[in-house]
Amino acid sequence: MILNVIGWFLVYFGAVFLFLGALGILRFPDVYNRLQAGTKCTTLGAFSAIIGVGILHPAWLAKTFIIALFILLTNPISSHALGRASYRSGVELWEKSVVDKCKEFAECVEERNE
Repeated sequence: MILNVIGWFLVYFGAVFLFLGALGILRFPDVYNRLQAGTKCTTLGAFSAIIGVGILHPAWLAKTFIIALFILLTNPISSHALGRASYRSGVELWEKSVVDKCKEFAECVEERNE
């Protein structure tokens, strides 16, 4: 009984975070902010929902844990690669952005000018 409650809580918790991530992707002004919203919310949302399904169906728990671990490891790395590729290809920051941390590093500036 308690495992069902925990499982459903994690599934709903994950669904809320997935919704918030989708809302952030729609509402934020530029690629970099959208990547941040999409990555953080979808990583937590997918992780929670998948683990919740694993708790609801104990026979699947090992498989869902492996899938959740894969998402936890690959989602931030893919987001970083997309952000870096966007910056290198010249996608501009939002005009109200205050800080451009990559501009401080010579490596980023050289790659962008190539």
